[in-house]
Amino acid sequence: IRKQAQELEVLRAQQHRPTTTKSAATTGHGHGSVEASEEDVARYLKQPFYQTSFTRVGWLGLFLCSLSATAVIMNTFEHTLEKHIELSYFVPLLAGHGGNTGGQTIGTILSALSSGAIQRKDATRVVLKEAMAGILSGLVLGSIVSPIAYKVLGVSFHVATVLFFTMPLVSTIASTLGSL
Repeated sequence: IRKQAQELEVLRAQQHRPTTTKSAATTGHGHGSVEASEEDVARYLKQPFYQTSFTRVGWLGLFLCSLSATAVIMNTFEHTLEKHIELSYFVPLLAGHGGNTGGQTIGTILSALSSGAIQRKDATRVVLKEAMAGILSGLVLGSIVSPIAYKVLGVSFHVATVLFFTMPLVSTIASTLGSL
């Protein structure tokens, strides 16, 4: 018991001792660590919420416009959707998949940028790599989801085929846009 009490005291002393390691504001997301300066942290915290909001509105507006394109596309294919209503069941799946794919791409690239693993001069290589990764991941997921939709959910072969070809397309577009 005495030995455990001594170990606890050592741990408490280490816990309260000032450290010389990087601050809590460091981040690298698995790609090394980058220390945020106190100036950067202070600038963010001092920036009013409305300024933060206005800096985001442009990108959010662009994303909203791109999502509105879905409604236009669905309207264009209204006749097809009337014949194959089960296609509409997969619109949220495809939209969510595109968002998740793009989000993962953005997170990966920001981590690599913050760690210095990639730089602006690598932009072409990064975009091509992410586009190819999008194609492959879409093919893998499409080849899993389509047979399940056909065999388990009972959708028509035509709808399952459309789903198979759409998954790589959505993945590629999302990965490419996310890498820009």
